[in-house]
Amino acid sequence: MIITDVRCVEYVGHIDAPEPIFADRLRRPSDVYPEFRAGSAQEFTEVAPGRYEIRSTFLHIETDTGLVGSTAQLSGEQAFIITHTLRPLLLGADPLATERIWDVLYRSSIHGRRGAGMVALSAVDCALWDIRGQHLAVPAHVLLGGPTRTDIPAYVSTLGESLELRRVAARTADLVEQGYRGLKWFPRWGPEDGRAGVDAVVALVGTVRDAAGPDVDIMLDAWSGWDVPFTLEVAHATRDLRVAWIEEPLLADQAAGYRTLRSRLPDGVRISGGEHEYGRWGYADLIATDTLDLYQPDPHWDGGISETTKIMALISAAGGQLVPHGQSLQCNAAVSFAASPALIPQMEYLNRLMPMYQHFLAAPIRPLDGRIAAPTQPGLGMAIDPASVVSDRVVGIRA
Repeated sequence: MIITDVRCVEYVGHIDAPEPIFADRLRRPSDVYPEFRAGSAQEFTEVAPGRYEIRSTFLHIETDTGLVGSTAQLSGEQAFIITHTLRPLLLGADPLATERIWDVLYRSSIHGRRGAGMVALSAVDCALWDIRGQHLAVPAHVLLGGPTRTDIPAYVSTLGESLELRRVAARTADLVEQGYRGLKWFPRWGPEDGRAGVDAVVALVGTVRDAAGPDVDIMLDAWSGWDVPFTLEVAHATRDLRVAWIEEPLLADQAAGYRTLRSRLPDGVRISGGEHEYGRWGYADLIATDTLDLYQPDPHWDGGISETTKIMALISAAGGQLVPHGQSLQCNAAVSFAASPALIPQMEYLNRLMPMYQHFLAAPIRPLDGRIAAPTQPGLGMAIDPASVVSDRVVGIRA
């Protein structure tokens, strides 16, 4: 079996939603500047009342046997790099030789070992695991040694939900009723808001705690938008409300700041991060310096499923835990269902994004009663549902 073609295709579809897909937006590191902070939530074209246009770019790696391996949610940068840099190295290669292909692509991209280059390599690697599973007619997690269990609890991320406290309370109660035992919220406030910002975060956490009850975990994701003093103030101010972890409070390169936080946070509050770290070498540094309490590698970004398994081994050897960042349920399920529950205790489900991310799939993964069942589709289950596609076009094509 050899690779015969590598294509990036943008699919356009329509999704029903009772309100705009994003009611609020993610805080961003650039929010320290007022002109960026004033930006609104991402908007989607409304094609009919309550119906919105969405787009997703897929990578398709085709073989001479007819098998096609796919990865979803590519950026324009990824599509360009794959088409112009990686495609010539893939054509004619054995798609089952994932370790060789990974090494060739990595060694051929000396300026792409981090950031967009590694994210592009990640997409290729994940698509190759999709081919491997289809070739052997088993889910990808079986190839990795799973399943280690029949289902895994999921915590829900509320990215895009309104932060108006009345609506926060209602959404929290609804999600707990659906069976979720962990809720992650995304505060918009940061250091530039001073004490008022801390108070707003406390009000948010208090509202969630009142609506969720005493036994549900609450997490906060600052998406690299806080600093050490603000994070410490929030942690101490919410101590009695029992925040399980604070995620990415600092920029990814501020490793010393993360270690400072870990040494000064109240008991019971953990610092999580790592979704914007790349490869086993970056993770080896984080682990060796004991930078985080909980690691969150993303197979879509950190080098793919192949590299994530190596990162998992490093974390396991250090006695740590990880919860894969939730860009792809399919890739996260592959690594999670092949891991010990002691290493990966739960998975992430993005409540507003996942229906959009999986809209074009014939067999999307959906939690039931707050748990995700072990996939049964061969490979990663990336087959397209033609009925969901309004139009499509090849992107990133060579000139």
